[in-house]
Amino acid sequence: MTWQGIEGHDPLVAQFRQALCRGRLASTFLFIGPAGIGKRTFALKLAQALLCEVSRDEDLDPCGHCPACQQVAAQTHPDLELVSKPEDRSFIPVELFIGDREHRMREGLCHDIALKPFRGGRKIAIIDDADFLNQEGANCLLKTLEEPPPKSVIILIGTSEQRQLPTIRSRSQIVRFRPLLQEAVARLLVSQGLVDDPQTATRLAALSEGSVRRALDLADQQLDEFRATLLAHLRDPQANSIEFAKAMGPFVDQAGKEAPPRRARLIQLFGLAAEFYRQLMRALAGLPIEGDEALIRAVQAAYAVWPGDEEAAAACLERCLEAQSQVLANANLATLIDGTLDDLATIARTGRPLLVA
Repeated sequence: MTWQGIEGHDPLVAQFRQALCRGRLASTFLFIGPAGIGKRTFALKLAQALLCEVSRDEDLDPCGHCPACQQVAAQTHPDLELVSKPEDRSFIPVELFIGDREHRMREGLCHDIALKPFRGGRKIAIIDDADFLNQEGANCLLKTLEEPPPKSVIILIGTSEQRQLPTIRSRSQIVRFRPLLQEAVARLLVSQGLVDDPQTATRLAALSEGSVRRALDLADQQLDEFRATLLAHLRDPQANSIEFAKAMGPFVDQAGKEAPPRRARLIQLFGLAAEFYRQLMRALAGLPIEGDEALIRAVQAAYAVWPGDEEAAAACLERCLEAQSQVLANANLATLIDGTLDDLATIARTGRPLLVA
């Protein structure tokens, strides 16, 4: 079954219905789960259900036709506040929460959500990209989260609890979203016209880790071709990291003249490397390797010559995830590529995690 056409999250719908029936809907939620699995779509549909002028809240069954439902769908409802990180910024600007210097506390989400609802019984705010809340932004939100206005609902959307500041985590009810099933990803790719044929959808879904966004990333032919080069490098513990960095850097630069697409491509590459080491961990632990034929072959080759155990593979995985965070923190890309590849090569060559000073 799917709720309002949203795949894979029916158990969460049941939880929200139960809370509404009991009159115990929380004021602040933190939606956590991988990117590209429908968290933002779920949040918007939840807002539509809570603002619908026809159906009851506890039914969570928006009619889709009343003025309120149509305005939420168009993201123009006066009682719906939407905040996300601009593409050219590393963090969500504090001005989106409290207004610019000339309009402090007279504009922004914290001001607007405290106003009386214009037409519905609630004010709802959705903060996308909560992973990019810095300390200043979180502090601006703190009073609103501690003393939420009556009949307000705030939804923050992020990828992991660890990337949220403690002040946010402690004041939110955490809702964990699971990755989608491969079959669901394949269905969405076809039904939404994102790929041309079911066979391609099935192949991409197998690599997607339950994320439609990741599947679409892998549909990039250039990325798919470079993935073969990346896997060939990772499978060999004795591979030359300096030479590979000379290939990886230009490939990242080909993504575009501006920084955001280059950073996005590097995050994709570190994600592919992370998946390689995740599957190597499974093999070293005696578990079956999951993935397409290319990934399985690469992991099998690495397993045959890997000098360490699953702890070393886990250290490589952790280093890839750390590198992704460093990309988001605006690290110099060339330096980051060199340093990360060198660290991975050292772990692969010695079979031991790096010593931390």
